[in-house]
Amino acid sequence: TTVMRMTAFDADDPATDNALLRYNIRQQTPDKPSPNMFYIDPEKGDIVTVVSPALLDRETLENPKYELIIEAQDMAGLDVGLTGTATATIMIDDKNDHSPKFTKKEFQATVEEGAVGVIVNLTVEDKDDPTTGAWRAAYTIINGNPGQSFEIHTNPQTNEGMLSVVKPLDYEISAFHTLLIKVENEDPLVPDVSYGPSSTATVHITVLDVNEGPVFYPDPMMVTRQENISVGSVLLTVNATDPDSLQHQTIRYSVYKDPAGWLNINPINGTVDTTAVLDRESPFVDNSVYTALFLAIDSGNPPATGTGTLLITLEDVNDNAPFIYPTVAEVCDDAKNLSVVILGASDKDLHPNTDPFKFEIHKQAVPDKVWKISKINNTHALVSLLQNLNKANYNLPIMVTDSGKPPMTNITDLRVQVCSCRNSKVDCNAAGALRFSLPSLLLLSLFSLACL
Repeated sequence: TTVMRMTAFDADDPATDNALLRYNIRQQTPDKPSPNMFYIDPEKGDIVTVVSPALLDRETLENPKYELIIEAQDMAGLDVGLTGTATATIMIDDKNDHSPKFTKKEFQATVEEGAVGVIVNLTVEDKDDPTTGAWRAAYTIINGNPGQSFEIHTNPQTNEGMLSVVKPLDYEISAFHTLLIKVENEDPLVPDVSYGPSSTATVHITVLDVNEGPVFYPDPMMVTRQENISVGSVLLTVNATDPDSLQHQTIRYSVYKDPAGWLNINPINGTVDTTAVLDRESPFVDNSVYTALFLAIDSGNPPATGTGTLLITLEDVNDNAPFIYPTVAEVCDDAKNLSVVILGASDKDLHPNTDPFKFEIHKQAVPDKVWKISKINNTHALVSLLQNLNKANYNLPIMVTDSGKPPMTNITDLRVQVCSCRNSKVDCNAAGALRFSLPSLLLLSLFSLACL
């Protein structure tokens, strides 16, 4: 096999023997396994191999690097010719002529159920160059992994196969697993070399039983109830099962998180009932859903715990009266525009227990011919005066009613300050004593008489 070509130059007349060159190998380092590993064509300068391929085996050579001192002599190589030398460096490159082989035919591994991670390192031997793809190993699980619970990757430093559990194993389903692993190189083997029986290995995996926590089903658990149901109402019976079916353990239940303190659970049969009134408008309820957590505890040693979530969707009932805003207004005593304030109403309940709202002035408390309230839309109304009033503070009882069945009504005093407005200045500080409506004055007079 031609390895390389050496070329020398002579400045003499190329038409004479003074520039007629001949090549020769003067020295080979190292000189093993043969002192004559190479030959150079004396006329062309081509260096070729002259030993059998078995002697050019990188894995058996003490040093895969050879240095040849090449002499070029003019005068066609006669002793009277002048000479020049150069060094030819030849590296014996690696070929993938050795397949990787497992150091053992069988490997053992132990893993607890529910655990993930590396469980065993598979070791191989390969005589090829560790810096090349002819040495780097690639592992494949070829049998015993139908659920894809295992994966194997190559450790780039050691070339070992790191076998891992990627999906937790269940002792109750299978306590033993057997995998068949094959190893190959990243680079293909040379044609006359193949992978043999030593390129496969068996891994026996033993799964250890651990005490697993009970599992709620379903999780989350969902129920729908009206708010304000009576205390002691049964919501549901939870169901948790113990995965450790071979251990025949008992399960007890307890409340884990009940933010509002509304629930109780029977520790034996898991029946959940109410200990307080469920309120959809509570700050512990999010978007009409109340969330509670329960524990299921088995009788293992030590005991194991499972957590279940209960989502209670609370249906609205009309249990909140509407309220108005604002509750304070100002108006000038000489105003030409007798509009006082636009009132809005809100309700903590949900539709249809909210708007449209009905706005009224509480007739029993206020004379009819002073104030007026007019509907603007389903949620707002305009309060206005029918005549100017003297500077004072007035309490106007506003009655607002929602659309629930039955409806709920709320009466709120609207405090109206009639102020003095002169020269672009508004003076409400001296509005005077609070003015009462006529019926209120009559009641106050009657009370005074009764005290005499």
